Amino acid sequence: MIAKQINDERPLTYAIILETGDEVSESLLQFAKQKQLAASQLTAIGAFSSVVLGYFEWDRKDYKRIPIKEQLEVLSLLGDIALDENNQPKVHAHVVLGRSDATVLGGHLLEAHVRPTLEVIVTECPKHLRRKFDEQSNLPLIR
Repeated sequence: MIAKQINDERPLTYAIILETGDEVSESLLQFAKQKQLAASQLTAIGAFSSVVLGYFEWDRKDYKRIPIKEQLEVLSLLGDIALDENNQPKVHAHVVLGRSDATVLGGHLLEAHVRPTLEVIVTECPKHLRRKFDEQSNLPLIR
């Protein structure tokens, strides 16, 4: 992972370049902790060698895990970083992926491995976002 702050004014913006083999969620969480990010937006494009998407099943109050093991284009990755109830950053991202036949897949990003690159832009928001456990959904939601 290569990361660089690309401006000196608020809101701070970072460019993060992930390389082949990097795990996306883990890398972004590590970066958020290192920079003490409390409220940020992120976008990315690139490619994955494998991914685990999630689809939230309301009745189970949990994500259905959908593993995909093929080369995929990251057409759009959008998300945020917010603090949980223990003041720890949490990454929440959704992704739209393109297959070689131009069909698309999408869902909650649970896990992904980069190949060959993922170009991520993270912009720190001026106010902190907080996640609070929601009993109805069993999820930590921004409140």
